[in-house]
Amino acid sequence: MYELHPDRLLPAWQPALAIAREIYESIADLPIVSPHGHTDPAWFAQNRPFDNATALLLTPDHYLLRMLASRGVSYDDLGVPRKDGAPVADPRSAWRTFAAHYHLFDGTPSRLWLDHSLQWAFGIDEELGPGSADAIYDAINAKLGEPDLRPLALLDRAKVEAIATTEFALDPLDHHRTLKEAGLLGRVRTTYRPDDVSDPDNPDFADNLTALAELTGEDVEKWSGLIEAHRKRRASFREMGALATDHGVPSAMTADLDDGAKQKLLNGALAGTLSPHEAELFRGQMLTEMAGLSAEDGMVMQIHAGSKRNTDPALMAVRGANLGADIPVPTNYVDGLQPLLARHGNAPGLRLIVFTLDETAYARELAPMAGYWPSLMIGPPWWFFDSSNGIRRYLDAVVETAGFHNLAGFNDDTRALLSIPARHDVWRREISRFLAELVAEHRLSRASARELAAHLAYQAAKDAYRL
Repeated sequence: MYELHPDRLLPAWQPALAIAREIYESIADLPIVSPHGHTDPAWFAQNRPFDNATALLLTPDHYLLRMLASRGVSYDDLGVPRKDGAPVADPRSAWRTFAAHYHLFDGTPSRLWLDHSLQWAFGIDEELGPGSADAIYDAINAKLGEPDLRPLALLDRAKVEAIATTEFALDPLDHHRTLKEAGLLGRVRTTYRPDDVSDPDNPDFADNLTALAELTGEDVEKWSGLIEAHRKRRASFREMGALATDHGVPSAMTADLDDGAKQKLLNGALAGTLSPHEAELFRGQMLTEMAGLSAEDGMVMQIHAGSKRNTDPALMAVRGANLGADIPVPTNYVDGLQPLLARHGNAPGLRLIVFTLDETAYARELAPMAGYWPSLMIGPPWWFFDSSNGIRRYLDAVVETAGFHNLAGFNDDTRALLSIPARHDVWRREISRFLAELVAEHRLSRASARELAAHLAYQAAKDAYRL
């Protein structure tokens, strides 16, 4: 039997442990607000049983795939589809391969999340490994047909009050239309991610702008027409429940150029002649434009900066994007965001949530910025740092300067549905630990700690995303 210890992640010493237990117990069963993530809206619109353990837990999770690949495990052997349709391992074989390498995840957040998911969703308390692979695979598959393992029932079981998916600007939003007809948009929302029509390095950029013009009836070859097209698409997304936008950019660079310079950049983007610096300027100007639109329509703006994406060209060519080959890079937020903030930072309608993969920026840049600009909040630890130690470093770095109320709470940012309650549980345990230590050191009262815990576990995300 493999036991998840009830005091996991809490302090190992008294009196902090007793205080942390008290705080954690007060927030453990609060509803979950998941205002940013990448779960598939088809799951909720169709509410069909998941096919098998591999499709549910392994192939959608790039945290797992990248670690396995780092030790020479083939994506073919993990059952990840290929663009050319060539055969890959069947689900059971892929699961066996995963189980044989499960030791690679010792000490990682992925291990903690998956062990939690197996026990929480399926009641499995046997440790995954080569000897247990088939039994666990069969136990999961046997339960997947049960009504309480369907996507909407899992949201109920996890007490998910609200969840947001993320779609590109050209997405037809058919699944969200189905959800709207079913009266579920208040619970499941979309998020506007315009990277497909705002990043000139996208190989399909010119074709995507043509499609954007057809969708909106705007002349996107003119800068003013391009921005109006975004305004219309944002309105369409809001009809499908969107409260936020999301922008995945390699850097935090923004720009505030004159009309002539903006049009010149657009001309070059359409012609495919922009230099790398000009492409960065284009993305930077688009971020400033999106901030202006957010100030206008009230959609919360998220910036996920600092990832060099799809760094393995062979993986990209054979299977596509978002499979684990993205790497963090240093990011300059003070200089990068200055043009955007100088233009819109004091706008009453702007809410800007900034995420980073450059941990050195938390105390040096983002906490002081959030501690001044009324529009700017710090997003939770993201991706490589969405972990117990990452959360500890984050809280230690930002709270003294930004306080607790300039933090946007927690969002799980996941593609793996069953990891949502696991990830939120880790966050709740870590904030309980952090607050308990402040109480134990007589820097915070128990009453204040309990109030802050409830805020950080639940209310902060609702407030930040205007839910």
